[in-house]
Amino acid sequence: MKKLRIYKPFIGAGMQEAATYRVNWLFYILGNMMACLVSYFIWKAVYSSGENAAIEGFTMPQMVVYLVMMFLTNTIIGSDVSYVIGEEIRDGAISMRMLKPISYNATFLFQEIGNKLLTEFILVFPLVISAEALRFVFNGSIQFKVNVLILYLISGTLAYLINFLFNICFGFAAFITKNLWGVNLVKECIVGFLSGAIIPLSFLPDSVEKVFLFLPFSSLNYTPVMIYLEKYNGITLLYYVGLQIFWVAVFWVLSKILWKTISRRLSVQGG
Repeated sequence: MKKLRIYKPFIGAGMQEAATYRVNWLFYILGNMMACLVSYFIWKAVYSSGENAAIEGFTMPQMVVYLVMMFLTNTIIGSDVSYVIGEEIRDGAISMRMLKPISYNATFLFQEIGNKLLTEFILVFPLVISAEALRFVFNGSIQFKVNVLILYLISGTLAYLINFLFNICFGFAAFITKNLWGVNLVKECIVGFLSGAIIPLSFLPDSVEKVFLFLPFSSLNYTPVMIYLEKYNGITLLYYVGLQIFWVAVFWVLSKILWKTISRRLSVQGG
């Protein structure tokens, strides 16, 4: 509770940031919605051109729900901390953050939590309702299960922590390169593919799929969505949630090691 009181102002700052830059947030959501809509028409064309009702275990109705939940999951786990670290190193603002007698990583975490409290409150329930409405239309019966939604949210929280800690570790590269803008764009494209945000990983060859499923990136988008679609059950579900916990621990330890090593190399271009 004492630590929570210390970081409470950062939660408030994150909420104020989300409320202040409403237009930026709106265009971010609209951009993701457009991407989701484009994906829908692409997959509709793919399924229409084939004779099989299902491709690699996904019917067209399941693919539509997959796209909606992937959009929601991307919003839940999104983290721009690597961009922020790069910008603060570039303009010198990082010095003010480092002077505070608190955890450098935790300041970003609680600030993003404040930002997401507003974002998820607005988006989660409407999108879940939309996904369930689509499932009802396609299947003719209510598919919603409270326990599945809870498992999805738990998995989504773990996915966010993995993504946040990975981006923290990635952002530390700015201590050396001084600029991460271009590299961040490449990173987002690669992570999007490896996490199943572009195509389900089950569409890949078996050997490639097995490798990708073990990598931390599948734990970002693919695992929560597959849990929601009830593709993971029993032992399989426990394995993939356990894998998420494993990667959270790995990146947490790695972020601590990198911070102790890399913070000594700090030099800024401005400020």
